Amino acid sequence: MARNEKVAEAIRKEVSIILQGELKDPRLGFVTITNVEVTADLRYAKIFFSVLGNDEDYAKTKKALDSGLGFIRKLIAERIQLRFVPELSFREDRSSEYSVHIQKVLDEIKELDKERDESKKSNRKPKKRK
Repeated sequence: MARNEKVAEAIRKEVSIILQGELKDPRLGFVTITNVEVTADLRYAKIFFSVLGNDEDYAKTKKALDSGLGFIRKLIAERIQLRFVPELSFREDRSSEYSVHIQKVLDEIKELDKERDESKKSNRKPKKRK
């Protein structure tokens, strides 16, 4: 595992812990840190988050995360031994919503196929016996 990946994983774990227990903001709903991307020089980190809810919930969560950015960065500096603490930015990750949408579409297709097969079976003429 490369150093960037190790740092990204450490940041992901720490931010998750911070959000669960230490960042007290009523705007934070059910938020999950899905991924962290760190630049090669470890100066910048994009933290991707997912929220259970609608667009309004995403907006509230993004504001809460942005307002707690300094606090989160300070705690990361204390917990992860790095020469420089990366500049953090939060980004929405809607891939889980997309996955749910794709699954619904696949389920609908499956149901339509099932109905089509059943209608074919019911439209068959019975075979004549000799």
